Amino acid sequence: MPSPRSAGLIAVVMATSFVVGAPAATSGTAAAAHKGVAQEGVPVTGGAEQGFKDPKDLTELRKEAEKSAKELEAADKALVKRRTEIATVEKELKTLLTALSKAEKELTVRRQPVAQIAETLYQQPMSQGFMSFMSGDAGVTTLRAMADAGEIVAARQREVEETGRLHAEAARLAGEAQELRATNLLAEAQLSAEVDLIRQRSDKIVKSLTQALVKLGIKVDKVERDALGCNPLQISLADDYPNGLIPGNLLCPLQQRGHQLRADAAIAFVSLNEAYRRQFGRAICVTDAYRNLSEQQSIYYRRPGFAAVPGRSNHGLGLAVDLCGGVERFRSAEFNWLEKNGKRYGWIHPDWAYSSPFEPWHWEYDPKSDSIL
Repeated sequence: MPSPRSAGLIAVVMATSFVVGAPAATSGTAAAAHKGVAQEGVPVTGGAEQGFKDPKDLTELRKEAEKSAKELEAADKALVKRRTEIATVEKELKTLLTALSKAEKELTVRRQPVAQIAETLYQQPMSQGFMSFMSGDAGVTTLRAMADAGEIVAARQREVEETGRLHAEAARLAGEAQELRATNLLAEAQLSAEVDLIRQRSDKIVKSLTQALVKLGIKVDKVERDALGCNPLQISLADDYPNGLIPGNLLCPLQQRGHQLRADAAIAFVSLNEAYRRQFGRAICVTDAYRNLSEQQSIYYRRPGFAAVPGRSNHGLGLAVDLCGGVERFRSAEFNWLEKNGKRYGWIHPDWAYSSPFEPWHWEYDPKSDSIL
């Protein structure tokens, strides 16, 4: 029969399995919208003026994936912190076990005089001395023996009491040690379960996201290696690399062949591209997206004044695109539509690009600007 504490541990761990729910399936809605079938709340014609919503739910999937990434990061940090706390508690546990061992040794030492006292009392001819004392014939030796016997009995009583105290102390230390062990096991099991569940939820979201991207024309190889770069959970890894030196496996390909962006920017751009396609009947024209350091250096020297200093461009972070197909013409229909609707997907025309230098074709991803969605 499990102990009450074991039952509590099992109950908490089982309850933890229901902390994080699985994401709702969205690929069916996405596929239907792609075929032009109207879904509830998802119009199939018109632009932002008519309440346009992303027909692929990419924006929500991306935000869910990014939220899961943050939750996973926080849970991992909490687990590391808890393990540090557990290490501290283990030191306390070690101290308790040392004290317990000391108490048991002291108890063993205390048992020896008690045994010796009992043996002395057994060997002492107390009955004869007592009879002599009662008859009035007791001599000095008998009286001394009686006094010694009384002292022995008192000493034995003290040792018995001390032995009982040590027994109680040993039991208390053992109980505290067991409590610490159980607390450690419970805390780590709970945190590990939470991390695993968040990771499973993130994996499901990323899988749905990848499937939606593939249906929209994002090319991935047979083992979906390219899709790893479209995983929003990889954003923090991309941030660890210098400007223009992000590895290809941390970049997500766009529908526009040959161009890549950081995962969150790429997914947001795909959503924007679909909205643009529905408005103008064609995809957004892209001339440039992520640039590595050597490409940025080449453009910087070929077009002085029209390219950022190598190592400082948002192109080198995978967060900028240069566009064509009409967008490059200031106040064209394409430019105006993108200016009005781009921020809904996180894409903006930065203030400096209106004048210094004047670059109507340059657009940047700002994850904070799509908070209105």
